[in-house]
Amino acid sequence: MSAPRHLLAISLLSLSTWGCSSISLEPTAPEPQVRKVKSFDGQFEGEVTGTPAPGSRFAQLRIGMEAQPVQKLIGVADQMYSHDTGKRWIPFYLGSDARRIIIHYKGEGCLTFTGGTVWGGGNNQLIRIDNDPSGRCYQP
Repeated sequence: MSAPRHLLAISLLSLSTWGCSSISLEPTAPEPQVRKVKSFDGQFEGEVTGTPAPGSRFAQLRIGMEAQPVQKLIGVADQMYSHDTGKRWIPFYLGSDARRIIIHYKGEGCLTFTGGTVWGGGNNQLIRIDNDPSGRCYQP
């Protein structure tokens, strides 16, 4: 009778230590604070994380700007990718945010634009500015 009790006790002890082994004691980087910001025309709210360095390229940007004027103002991006949003699959959805375009500027951060309608139309508006010189914001 004592053998099954010992086996049960050893099993429970090993399970309890195994469950604790996934806890990390290393400090993690704090999540950036996300601020809601009205677009320059007041039609919608976008998001901004971090604070741009004074005189930097990102200091010139405003939520709601279109992609081409942004590129003319601060130059060509270093990296870019796009992806569908969940709205892409809504039947008869005609909004301009069925896609997202994420653009990375090294040493500055990332910009997120609406990517247009399901059929490719739309005016790619800036909806998020990530002031992140480390580049962690860019994760294709």
